[in-house]
Amino acid sequence: MNKWNGMSLMSGKLAANGYALIFALSCVISGLLSCSNPSSLDNGVWRATLKTASGPEIPFNFEVADSAGAKFLYVINAAERLRVDSVKVSRDSVFIRMPLFDSEIRAALNGKSMQGKWIKHRVTGDVAMDFNAEAGQSKRFMMEEETKPSASVDGRWSATFVSGDGKDTTVAVAEFKQQGSRVSGSFLTTTGDFRFLDGVISNKKLFLSTFDGSHASLFTASVDGDNIRDGKFYAGFSSVDNWTARRDAKAMLPDAYSLTTLKPGYSTIDFSFPDLDGKKVSLSDARFKNKVVVLQFLGSWCPNCMDETAFMVPFYNKYHDKGFEVIGLAYERTEDPVRSAKSVSELRDRYKISYPLLLTGFTPKDALKSMPALNNYVAFPTSIIIDKQGKVRKIHTGFNGPGTGRHYDEFVSSFTATIDSLLGE
Repeated sequence: MNKWNGMSLMSGKLAANGYALIFALSCVISGLLSCSNPSSLDNGVWRATLKTASGPEIPFNFEVADSAGAKFLYVINAAERLRVDSVKVSRDSVFIRMPLFDSEIRAALNGKSMQGKWIKHRVTGDVAMDFNAEAGQSKRFMMEEETKPSASVDGRWSATFVSGDGKDTTVAVAEFKQQGSRVSGSFLTTTGDFRFLDGVISNKKLFLSTFDGSHASLFTASVDGDNIRDGKFYAGFSSVDNWTARRDAKAMLPDAYSLTTLKPGYSTIDFSFPDLDGKKVSLSDARFKNKVVVLQFLGSWCPNCMDETAFMVPFYNKYHDKGFEVIGLAYERTEDPVRSAKSVSELRDRYKISYPLLLTGFTPKDALKSMPALNNYVAFPTSIIIDKQGKVRKIHTGFNGPGTGRHYDEFVSSFTATIDSLLGE
């Protein structure tokens, strides 16, 4: 299961520039909007929904604010506040460009409501979901209870996901934190986590959702004591999987350092790719001699890579003067070098990355072709830890971000101890 590849394709796709025409026409047809007088986008918390093909809506919240006369917003997922700076209001239309993931919201603004589309631009064509939002709505799920909840999911769970066609099964670990009826947490898999999930318990029913500009997901299920039954996982426009879970404080996934390895006979890795200025970079460069180096396999399309980068940048800034280096290897979904460079440059600027980011020219599916020494490449991100002699010491698959609570803390502790040890050799 890899639902983080983006929403499913929707039949009858409209070109992105067609949405603006629809919104312009709608203000004339409905008579509700004034095409001559621009509308204002209210500050404060909004509740938004994305419509799935099977009917359920994926809810999320965002908060609109302004600074120096310019609008911006924060997408809210539990403890996460994802800042979005590209927010434009043009008469009765709102254009929100999400950071990093090449997606946007285009909507007609009608006072305290918006109606439109979330559009994701992909190499194979645009895809879209119906978008609606209401101002002044802080609840994510409208059935949120104000009284003591009738069930608890607090703690660790062993979860199983089965694809809609029954062909694929994925084992996961769920970690939930519950306060009253509010629930937050995430699912961890061998390829990464589902980031910050936010939701409620109501009448022994569990509801969780997330939206980050790349992915939109909804989880529903029934809670029966130490079992979660009849779960549904809605990802993007049309994907629906089934899931169940049982409470298990000892639930664990395979060691993330055991999934990807070097092929027999290899102890080092080699490459030469251009950076964003076109200069070729390789591990044989003087900059990396006698240094501990981490190779960060990433993509601007990958939310788990975003979480890893948010960790790696301050770690690099702290450890760089001690002899620590990082090289980011970008695998974009397009082979167009101009488009890839633009996306990776946006990633660099957002996270203020000062270590080199290289354009491999390979797409994610061809990661193994780019690195013949690797065996069984599983997921993005993947990090390779190299010692001062240039030997590969560890390979870590996936990334459990801050949405996973103590799992993230455990990774940070283990990674830090590893780098400290190698620097001391």
